[in-house]
Amino acid sequence: MKGARTVTLMPGDLIGRDLAGPVTELVAASGGEVEWQWIEQVTGDDAPICDDCLESIKRNGIALKAPFTTPTGRHQQSPSVALRKALDLYAGVRHVRSLPGLASRYPALDMVVIRENTEDVYAGLEHEVHPGVVESIKVVTRAATERIFRFAYRYARANGRRKLAIIHKANIMKQSDGLFLRVGKEIAADYGDIETRGLIVDNTCMQLVQWPMQFDVLVCGNLYGDIISDLGAGLVGGISAVWGMDMGDDCVVFEAIHGRVPHLMGKDVANPLPMLMPAIHLLRHIGQHAPADRLSRAVESVLTAGAHLTADLGGSAKTSEMVAALTDALGD
Repeated sequence: MKGARTVTLMPGDLIGRDLAGPVTELVAASGGEVEWQWIEQVTGDDAPICDDCLESIKRNGIALKAPFTTPTGRHQQSPSVALRKALDLYAGVRHVRSLPGLASRYPALDMVVIRENTEDVYAGLEHEVHPGVVESIKVVTRAATERIFRFAYRYARANGRRKLAIIHKANIMKQSDGLFLRVGKEIAADYGDIETRGLIVDNTCMQLVQWPMQFDVLVCGNLYGDIISDLGAGLVGGISAVWGMDMGDDCVVFEAIHGRVPHLMGKDVANPLPMLMPAIHLLRHIGQHAPADRLSRAVESVLTAGAHLTADLGGSAKTSEMVAALTDALGD
């Protein structure tokens, strides 16, 4: 008898609407001991994060999310940022790992970027102090900084990682980034089994391009974490290889980190991997390791064979053809 698991599904407002169905079908086809119920919440630029969506995630404790349109209007907040704030999803995790069969600059790379999700300049505190002069306030608190470092060290220890880098710009922002660095070092004293160092963010970017294998876990404020996780994705072949997790104390959202591609909507040509990879790790999170492993092997098999890849992966297959190949590979 299979147990039931209810998950909030947020297809977003663009290509996620095309991929949500195929990805949830692949999850169901992967086997396991779960009977899936997906509660779809219509969200995105045309339907901002609503109370029903937030209540659904709180009730289910877990969600799978596609990218949202990020509005550029003066008073419009990113739906993703609004979601993190509303649910206090304070820890952003991006696992940057090369996938067999996916061309990348560093085939052996495996690192994790952990990002404080609730403050920094993403707090959105901006105002025009004089015509043509705008201030954007960077917020760093001891409470949020202690929380993210406790999370990061626990994550490192639980996942067998032994090195942690505190990413900062404390040489210039001596109070805000200075606090971040200082608190990180204080927390490090409680985790003597984890090797800790501080690294200035611009030097980090250079080191990531030249020698990324030196890194294991990088802990960053909101802005630096956003930039570095995308840089990392570029090192391992793009967004197909990288999944995102936004975690709070009561719920977790697995997300496709980018890939809205509005020009591909409705054409059956979009790559399903940016949404499938977080779904695989959602399975792992709830203890469904065997079906997650089957899906991971299927992804590696299809990538390595190369016969059923979408255009962005160097092939000419349709989405449906790649999904069919992944489904077939589940039985191998």
